[in-house]
Amino acid sequence: MANAMFTGSFDPITIGHYDIIKRAAAVFTKVFVAVTVNSEKNYMFDDKNRFEMVKKACDNLENVEVIFCEGLVADLAREKKAVFVKGVRNSVDFAYEYEMASISKEISGVDTFLIPADPDLAYVSSTFVREMIKYGNDPERYIGRGKS
Repeated sequence: MANAMFTGSFDPITIGHYDIIKRAAAVFTKVFVAVTVNSEKNYMFDDKNRFEMVKKACDNLENVEVIFCEGLVADLAREKKAVFVKGVRNSVDFAYEYEMASISKEISGVDTFLIPADPDLAYVSSTFVREMIKYGNDPERYIGRGKS
């Protein structure tokens, strides 16, 4: 089997993210979860907190390593000899990720595997969780916590 890389800003990590990571870990030899920085985004949580949340969520997955990436994820994927794994919740996600996969393959030679979201989690997004926090609602059940 190959190594895989699941990238994202994880602001915060959700149960949907965790589900994709866990499912990828069941298929790939090693899964690198790369917490990324996008200078165009205004994060609710700082880099350290985002990294620590992901690390804590993935602690129970033996073949998962959480890493921080400030550069190009394609360079990191090549260095780790990994393919990309992306979760898709709907047709909009699929169209976007398919386009990104084509670009990644063209410029870096890195393949992408798309994993459909669990239908029960398809509505969960980091944006949704941030909105719950912003308006004082308890987001606990939507945060990725490393439950098996």
